[in-house]
Amino acid sequence: MLLDAPRPGLGVLGSVHRIAALARLNLLLRLRDPGQMISYVAMPMVLMLVLRPLYVRALDAGATQVATGLMVMFSVFAISLAGNAILSERTWRTWDRLRVSRAPAAELLVGKTLPLFVVMVAQQSILLVYGCLAIGLPVPPNPAIVLMSIVIWAFALLAIGAALATIVRSHGELSVISDVGALTLSSLGGALVPLSLMPEWAQVAAPASPGYWALTMMQSAVAGDVAGTLRPAAVLLAIGVMAGAFAARRLARGWGRGGLM
Repeated sequence: MLLDAPRPGLGVLGSVHRIAALARLNLLLRLRDPGQMISYVAMPMVLMLVLRPLYVRALDAGATQVATGLMVMFSVFAISLAGNAILSERTWRTWDRLRVSRAPAAELLVGKTLPLFVVMVAQQSILLVYGCLAIGLPVPPNPAIVLMSIVIWAFALLAIGAALATIVRSHGELSVISDVGALTLSSLGGALVPLSLMPEWAQVAAPASPGYWALTMMQSAVAGDVAGTLRPAAVLLAIGVMAGAFAARRLARGWGRGGLM
């Protein structure tokens, strides 16, 4: 098997070799079918241009709201990419082969999602630069904080997507959960309408949505507010760790095997 030969050694070196082998394969698969990811970059670009006049007239920080809101919304849709990367192995009946290799569940998850992590970081970075160039988003005074926010948000989304892939039984089921969940989490978090303009019940429920913490983190990072960025970043990091641990445990216990499809 790809993960078993040649043997580069044990410990960290062996782990890196196995993860790299999986990542190369999944990067190749992603490059052969880039349409979905391209759409998640092109659609928010178009919507930013169309919605910018409305947001700028209605809100003091309209450019920031429309740029960060659409960044968060369309990045949430990418949950399905992470889920499909794992679910496809189960559909192809190849997941059991991966499970009997020397790679533990955590390495399998990292190898499957690492290329998507790079793609998602690139997606959000492109949209951020586009927002600054095309719709008047203020240039962030502290790019390092913005990059940290993008990395943490991408990690949380991929972990959630991986956890979903160990629960659902089909691509259709994953698609429904991902699409409905993306719209619900992002809109409830204030991606489309600022939280202050939403109904009272929605304002109370908003902190339950990862989209709320992501939008708060992104807007604080763009404004250069380090203190305002760290709290939501910690929440999202905790969500990502818990979701990733859940996914790894499910896979290690065999609940992700192809026979469950």
